[in-house]
Amino acid sequence: MENIARLLKESWALVEGDRARLGDHFYARLFLLDPALRQLFPVQMAGQSDRLLEAIITAIHTVDDPESFDEFLRSLGRDHRKYHVADQHYATVGVALLDALRSIAGDGWNLEYDLAWRDAYAAISVKMAAGAADDDNPPFWHAEVLTHERYGPDTAVLTCRALQHPLRWRAGQYVSLEVPRYHPRVWRNYSVANAPNDDNVLEFHVRTPGAGWVSGALVRRVKPGHLLRLAAPMGSMTLDRASERDILCVAGGVGLAPIKALVEELASYNRTRWVHVFYGARQAADLYGLAGLQELVAAHPWLSVTAACSDDPDFDGEQGDISDVVARYGPWTTHDCYVSGSGRMVRSTLRVLASDEVPPPQIRYDTFGDL
Repeated sequence: MENIARLLKESWALVEGDRARLGDHFYARLFLLDPALRQLFPVQMAGQSDRLLEAIITAIHTVDDPESFDEFLRSLGRDHRKYHVADQHYATVGVALLDALRSIAGDGWNLEYDLAWRDAYAAISVKMAAGAADDDNPPFWHAEVLTHERYGPDTAVLTCRALQHPLRWRAGQYVSLEVPRYHPRVWRNYSVANAPNDDNVLEFHVRTPGAGWVSGALVRRVKPGHLLRLAAPMGSMTLDRASERDILCVAGGVGLAPIKALVEELASYNRTRWVHVFYGARQAADLYGLAGLQELVAAHPWLSVTAACSDDPDFDGEQGDISDVVARYGPWTTHDCYVSGSGRMVRSTLRVLASDEVPPPQIRYDTFGDL
C-alpha cells in the first residue's frame, strides 16, 4: 500500500496544476460513455469539478492510513446515494477518470502510475459501494425550514426539522444540503450548528459574500415553510469523550457552527474539562454568534470565550487575526484542539499549534474553502 500511495502522489503532481482541464476532460468522457448520467448532475456544472478533485485529493492522502481511508470512502459511498449512484456507475467513472489522468499528464504518465490508479480505484469503488449497501437510511431527508434570521447582508442562521425519518448526527459533523425549489441537484456542505436533539431540528450558519447558488438561496431567498433536502452526516471533527484533556476551540466567521455544536454537546455532560473558545471576525458586526456564546459562559463555569476582530479598532476586545490571539494565550500542548473557519484561518492556526508542539492526533479541523 505504501508503494501505491507514493505512486498516486507522484502522478497527481503531474496534473494538479491543471485541475480545470482535468475536470472538464473527466466529465466530457463520462457523459460520452453514458449519456444517461448527465441527468444526475445539475444543469450548470460550475464548481462540480472542484468537488470531484477534493474527493480525489482526500482519498490520495488517506490511502496509506487504512482506517481513515476505509471510513472516508464508506462515508462517501453513503453520501453518493443522494445522487442515485448505482453499482454499475463505478466502472464507468473509473474509465473516465483514468482517461482524464492520462490525457492531462501527457508524456509524464507511465505504466506504473496507470496500474496504481487502477488498483486504488478498484479499492475505492468497492469500499464506496459497501458503504452505500450497508446504509439503512434514506438517500436523503426532506426538511422543513422553521426559522430564518439574517445577520447583515450576507449571513443567515436558519433551523429546519427533518421529516419522516430521524436524522442522526454527531456534534461537529456536516451534511450536504440541497435547495430543490431554486437549485435542484446542486448540493453544498454545511456544518450542523447544534448538538443532536430529540426534535430532529438542525441549525445552519450560512455566509455568502458573493453570488453562490446554494448559499445565496439559503441567505436571501429561503423562508420558513420551504423544504430542503439533507444528505447523510459526514466528518470526524467530533469529541473524544474518553479524553480527559482540556479543550481549545478556534472559530472564524461561520466556522462557529461546528464549534457551537461541540460546546452544546459538552454542556450535556462535561464537569471536569476546561473549554476555551476563541472566536474571530474582521468586524464586530460579523461576530453574530457572540451573544449566544456568552449565554453559555454564564451557565457553565468551565467555559471561557475570547472574541477578536482583525479590522475593527473600536472593538472592545482582542485585536488581530484569531490565530495570533490564540498564540498569545498559549501554549496549547496538552489540549484537544478543534479549528474551523476559512482555509487561510485554519492554516495559520495549525501553524500556531504546530509551534506549540501539539501532537497531530489531538488536532481536528474543518475548513470552509480550500486548505
